[in-house]
This record gives sequence, C-alpha cells and structure tokens, in this order.
Amino acid sequence: MKTCAVFGEILLRLSPPPGERLLQSPVLSARFGGAEANVAVSLARFGRAVRCITVLPISPLGDAAAGELRRFGVDTSFIVRREGRMGLYFAEGGAAHRPSQVVYDRENSALALIAPGAVEWPNALEGAGRFHMTGITPALSARAADAALEAVKTARNKGLEVSLDLNFRANLWTYGKTVLDVMPEFVRQADLLIANEEDCQKCLGIEAAAVPGRDALDPRVYEDLTARVMNRFPNLGRLAVTLRRSRSASDNNWTAVMRTPARFFTGPDYDIRGIVDRIGAGDAFAAGLIHGLDTLDDDRAALAFAVAASCLKHTIAGDFNLADESEVLRLMRGDCSGRIRR
Repeated sequence: MKTCAVFGEILLRLSPPPGERLLQSPVLSARFGGAEANVAVSLARFGRAVRCITVLPISPLGDAAAGELRRFGVDTSFIVRREGRMGLYFAEGGAAHRPSQVVYDRENSALALIAPGAVEWPNALEGAGRFHMTGITPALSARAADAALEAVKTARNKGLEVSLDLNFRANLWTYGKTVLDVMPEFVRQADLLIANEEDCQKCLGIEAAAVPGRDALDPRVYEDLTARVMNRFPNLGRLAVTLRRSRSASDNNWTAVMRTPARFFTGPDYDIRGIVDRIGAGDAFAAGLIHGLDTLDDDRAALAFAVAASCLKHTIAGDFNLADESEVLRLMRGDCSGRIRR
C-alpha cells in the first residue's frame, strides 16, 4: 500500500469535563489533535505507513506532541523543530440543543511562522505515494499558505496522488487574503477533493442549487453541485461531499456523496444518537476514503468505508479516530447492534 504523507499543524486541545462549560470548574483535559494529525493517526490505525510533516516548538509540549504521534505508529522523522509556541484550541462539548464551541489560540504558532524552504520537500516526500493536506494550513498565515503551496506543488510534480480537504474555518482567515483568493489554486493541484456544502460555497464560490420538492440535504441535490465543481476543476479525479443533518448536538444524521468524471454515488446513511465527540469526524472520513480507495474493490465501497469510519468517530472522545479497519468493515457490512463482544 502507498505510504501517505500529511502536512499540517498538530494542536494541543483543552476541554472541560463532559457536560461542563469552559472553565465552569478548574479542570481541563489535554489531548492532541488537528486535522492532518487526525488523518495520520487514523491511517496508522488502519495499518498504513504514514508520515506527519509539521513544525513543532522546541519545548516539552512539542516533545509530547511528537511522542503522541509516534505512539500511534506515525513517522515523525520529517517534523521540523524550531523556537516558538504550540498552537492551542479549547473545545467545549455540546449536548442536546446547546452546540459545541471551539476557541482557537494559535496565532504565531511554530507552524504559522513557517516559510517556504523550511521543509526539504523532495526529501520529505521521497517514497510516498499520497499527499494529504487541508484548507486549514493556508488559513493560518501568508507564510503558511506559501509553504503549503510549495508542498502541494512538489507532491504533484513528484507524481504523488494529492488529496485536499477544504475544511473552511472562518475564524482563521484574518491575515489579509480571503479564502477565495487562496484556495482555488490548491484545488487545481488536487486529484481528490473533500468538502461539505459550506466549503464549496465559501472556498470556491459554488453553491448548491435549490431543487423544488427536495430537502436541502437530499444527496440528489449534490449531483449538480459536484458536477459544477468538477467542470471548473477538470484536474479532479474524485470529489466527495459530506452531508450532516444536526437535529441537536447529540443527534445527527451523517452521509456523503462522491462524483468521478463518469459516475455519481451516494453513501450509506447513519442516524447517530448520543454523540460522544464529533470533532475529527471529517478527518476520519478523509482517512477512510483514502484507505478505501487504496484497498477496496471500487469507489462505491470506498465511500461506504469512509462514511462508516467517520460514523464510528462520533463515539470516541478526542480528535483521533481510534477505530481499526476490522471495526469499520463490520459497521460497513451492517453490524450496528452495539452488542458487547466477548
């Protein structure tokens, strides 16, 4: 199987106990996360060779972050260490009709201060077959956007398959350029694009058209949206769009669609109740899709694997999806009773 390389920021996540507001009590749990790191850990759990390329501060926090990745089998050989600070985020879990909330504290982090040339990309990508990144990295700073473009162009020139998750984060685009100024060029470098409806609207300026008599989250509505995106970006071989219906913070419906130049697929539909933690579900989907495309018989099966993997992530606390391949395959094949395994 192809070695996967991911590039992005790993963060320290601080959260209050379940059911509590941020700083309601003087207790915060500390975990590591971040979109690309989440993908790397999930791929490693599927048995894949995966390397995480990032910048970490020379500090005990940077040491701990690298150690956490190694604990899950992620190759950290190409992490750059430099003076600086660790990016943080505070995640308050929602419940019932109270939504989850995220507060970022990552300005001037070690990765945000990266510059082109800080990573020796030909060396870092040597032997890899896939490269993955998200739209979060170009949102951090102009320097991070330049470094990310250098990375993705090197990957494409070396013949790696490039996957990009748009992952629009409105609170991060503050350094002068807009998301519409930056992200289309990244999409032009990708083979596989992953998004939701808001990502397509905000990052590409392409909105889903209303279809009379159909719900806005009806998967069939996205036949037109995905076709228009692929018409604008003919370099894309596949476009996957995740669809979430949030009845409450604890009760969501989850599915996805995918388009290739020749076909349009709808994935399985999961009714997820009693959500433990939905942060990282999109990253679990991305990892599941990458793995499914490399290991399963066809695109439809790969999409089903990705939706099942991300469904399981909703049941696991923290950013990382710790479900393994066998667990995903069981759910994908219909084993959803939740009965104890002895």
